[in-house]
Amino acid sequence: MKTARFHAAVAAVVLLASAPAVWAAPANADAPVTEAELARHIQVLASDAFEGRAPGTEGEDRTIAYVVGEWAKAGLEAVPGSATPWLQPVPFVESQAVGGSARFKVNGRDFAMDKDGIILTGRDASVSMTDVPAIFVGYGIDGAGKVNADVKGKVAIMLFDSAPFGDKLPRYRERRQMLADAGASAVLVIATDALPWAELRENVGGKTVRLADAAPGAPVSGFLSIAGADALLAKAGLGGAAAREAAKSPDYRGAVLPVTADFTAKTNIRSFASNNIVAKLPGAKPDGKAVLFLGHWDHLGICGKEGDADRICNGAVDNASGIAVLIEVAKRLGSGTRPDRDIYFMATTAEEKGLLGAHYFADHPAVPLGDITVALNIDTIAISPRGTPVATIGRGKPAYDAVVRDVATKLGRRLDDDGEADAFIQRQDGWALGAKGVTSLMVGGSFSDMKLLEDFLGSDYHTAADNFSDKIPLGGAAEDADLHVALGRAFADTKRWPGK
Repeated sequence: MKTARFHAAVAAVVLLASAPAVWAAPANADAPVTEAELARHIQVLASDAFEGRAPGTEGEDRTIAYVVGEWAKAGLEAVPGSATPWLQPVPFVESQAVGGSARFKVNGRDFAMDKDGIILTGRDASVSMTDVPAIFVGYGIDGAGKVNADVKGKVAIMLFDSAPFGDKLPRYRERRQMLADAGASAVLVIATDALPWAELRENVGGKTVRLADAAPGAPVSGFLSIAGADALLAKAGLGGAAAREAAKSPDYRGAVLPVTADFTAKTNIRSFASNNIVAKLPGAKPDGKAVLFLGHWDHLGICGKEGDADRICNGAVDNASGIAVLIEVAKRLGSGTRPDRDIYFMATTAEEKGLLGAHYFADHPAVPLGDITVALNIDTIAISPRGTPVATIGRGKPAYDAVVRDVATKLGRRLDDDGEADAFIQRQDGWALGAKGVTSLMVGGSFSDMKLLEDFLGSDYHTAADNFSDKIPLGGAAEDADLHVALGRAFADTKRWPGK
């Protein structure tokens, strides 16, 4: 059911869409994007009034009104044929565990696991099951990326770490879902040092969000601490270290355990809707191909505890900075010489929940995916100073790489080809589109200087400290904005780029 707040937001954006374009740039050149222009947008989007831009909140409504208002002034239009102009509604289900229990038996005898050694969540409001047999599945997949054992009706105990025996194999969330799809009654993931137990317990105990039309997970899912898992495996005669070593083989087929489990889980479940914001800059000579710019508008909302001095995760760098760049890129491309091809702009929801808005668009495209000649994602862009080399996430297609190199070089930018940025390919919205065959690139300086990026990821990232301040290096973001204007013009030029 749509709320009155949702209707008010739609009315606001439709009104703003009718506002005249006020931006004017030189006819034969794009005015450079300034740090002051980016700062103005970031200050608004990352202000406390936007409450951290969590999906499904008043902060979302304010974000929609601001972004659509700015895009409308830049000359963008609502995508034709949309039932909700400017918006693509995305249905979600929010879950929060409120109670649960687990009891294990080994060889028919009770096994007392430390209550702090397991975290449980249920798929439905109430789940209860008894005498479920257990199997250790290692990474859950074989060398071909297929489920490696018969898990139907069983508790599948899986390792968190990525499988060591192949490239481009499914990651942890995908493997967990594959086991659920194969009929596992429960999937328990053995945590590692990469998942600090206290932090994991707090996060799993909080609210999680999934797409309403997503494949259902196992009826019960959760985590085992390393100590808890090792104790259970040892009692079962397998041994934790030996089990992990055996699982490193691409031919591993799992080990049935003399273990059964009883589970209960209670979960609060709420359905709600959020929105991707989608706009179009009609091309002067459309040829059926289009360029798509995207970046996520959402952040973590009110994330602190009662009594904290600052409870709002404002998300200035992640990703108010990216939306600021999208606004200024739209202004440049919407003025002066109109590009040949149609150019679309999309601000996605729920990236912070697992690229969910981008995945929804990929599954329910408001623009035919086959029409998109390239998608350019902009995220966490205010990291590096001016003069930082240009890195590309998603490189490897020679024709596209050549365009990026040519555009960057003409702007006096150096290319960073060391490949360090490749580690982030699955952590950004372009991944959802790439999985559907859309060439998706993330280009700029933020993923070139790993030290600067890691400093941010280890400090302000995903905390209430990611606020707007003078310490945010907007010089590199402004340079990268100019780069994206030039890339947009290059990929939208029917003579320069044939449209792969």
